[in-house]
Amino acid sequence: MARKETIEKQSWKPGNVLSPAPPVLVSCGGTQAWKPNLITIAWAGNICSDPPMLSISVRPERYSHEIIRTMREFVVNVPSAGQARAVDWCGVVSGRNEDKFSGAGLTPAPALKVGPPIVRECPLNIECRVRQSLELGSHTMFVAEVVAVQVSADLIDGKGRLRLEKCGLLAFAHGQYFALGRRIGRFGFSVRKRSRGVRR
Repeated sequence: MARKETIEKQSWKPGNVLSPAPPVLVSCGGTQAWKPNLITIAWAGNICSDPPMLSISVRPERYSHEIIRTMREFVVNVPSAGQARAVDWCGVVSGRNEDKFSGAGLTPAPALKVGPPIVRECPLNIECRVRQSLELGSHTMFVAEVVAVQVSADLIDGKGRLRLEKCGLLAFAHGQYFALGRRIGRFGFSVRKRSRGVRR
């Protein structure tokens, strides 16, 4: 067995260091009461397979918080790495003062099952209805069921499989944006037996 090197550790105070995270554009509004709006969220994630559910966490002082809390619907729009500037801009300006769709050069388009619009340019749009709200301190977690999904057609291969990696996925880690790198394996590759080549 190879000898392991000593790995030195430092003790840090508790904090949000889990990384990377998918920075997503969450769209909300789209009614007479609220114009269509976007908020950049880094704290989003899958939480259940059946029914399909995800969560997003939003600070109560954010303009989108009241919209989502009242409408109980939103769309998680997954951007590509090429849309990093729009993602960042939507995270630093307020929808109270800006039309974020126009300012970011993005297009609101109809959702299939919810009131808020999707972002047409984003390769993946996940339509959600809030099932539960949890006040957790600095953030409210909105737990939502996925009720519809829209996918850019050019990301579906000839076998009908979604190839989301083709769009160039975006990641966020400790205040910085990254484009995801090369694929190193498929789920289960560590235990999969290698196929033997045909001997000639």
